[in-house]
Amino acid sequence: MTVDALADALTDVTGVRVGHATRTGEGWLTGTTVVLAPDGGAVAAVDVRGGGPGTKETDALDPRNLVQKVDAIVLTGGSAYGLDAAAGVMAWLEEEGRGVPVGTDPAHVVPVVPAACVFDLGRGGEFRARPDAATGRAAVEAAAASEPGSRVQEGCVGAGTGAAVGPLKGGVGTASTVLASGITVAALVVANAAGSVTDPETGVLYGELFQGRVTYPEQHVHDAARRRLAETAAENAPPPLNTTLAVVATDAHLSKAQAQKLAGTAHDGIARAVRPVHLLHDGDTVFALATGGHQLAAENPLALNEILAAGADMVTRAIVRAVRAAEPASGPGGSWPSYEELYGSGNR
Repeated sequence: MTVDALADALTDVTGVRVGHATRTGEGWLTGTTVVLAPDGGAVAAVDVRGGGPGTKETDALDPRNLVQKVDAIVLTGGSAYGLDAAAGVMAWLEEEGRGVPVGTDPAHVVPVVPAACVFDLGRGGEFRARPDAATGRAAVEAAAASEPGSRVQEGCVGAGTGAAVGPLKGGVGTASTVLASGITVAALVVANAAGSVTDPETGVLYGELFQGRVTYPEQHVHDAARRRLAETAAENAPPPLNTTLAVVATDAHLSKAQAQKLAGTAHDGIARAVRPVHLLHDGDTVFALATGGHQLAAENPLALNEILAAGADMVTRAIVRAVRAAEPASGPGGSWPSYEELYGSGNR
């Protein structure tokens, strides 16, 4: 049982903020998204299942290791080059005095900023047009300046600017729910998969098949879409180098081990919305954040299971919203029609 969330976004988890930095035009089609934890940080974990991940500081999130909390998570375009964006986030956090204390001086901190990247190199035309430390700083400053609980821009923004899902345009999506217990579970996703998000026989989004009744596109609409997608796939010569990234957050009090389980089960949400998934050309990575505002009910042994199930559900919904919100893009690096362009917003 759920009740309506306020923004239906990751920011419904109290204290969590999201900021985008987007670069488009003149050879640019990329960006960075920063998830900023509340003051004092949040318990964090990660689960990597793609065969070609690009990550930073993920070992620190192992439950066996020292670090218990993080202050921010960076999702970025630019493949491994784009991980430089995390340096800008670290610099901002250091200025704010946020990080792991490493001495008697309160200013002596080392921010732990896990990061993961998607492949979008050359999609705007310029291979060297990719996020850097300045992009990361712009994204974290946008997050810090946002109002608590504010809505999160979706579609071709931040790390989803140059995203693609198969031959379709991808992007950023987010969703949230409030459980009957009062615990909030939310997800933010960068949909950039090598696999497909649509059923080839009907054109329906796989993820929507798990959300109840769907309206199937008329056959002539689907036939025209398939022809367009086949043409696009032939034009976009580079191999599918992709990755779906997600951050799942909750205001429940979780240990690092429990948060790691949340990150792992959240991958089920990707598998429902993308087929095939976790390929060698994907770097699928899910982070989990737990801010600790709600204790799990001791009298309910299934309380954690409810959070795990909701995390996967929110990832599926967020992928659907990312694809629905995406806008078509084209440039010297190729062209990517959007789902709405092909099938229309009435197909929901």
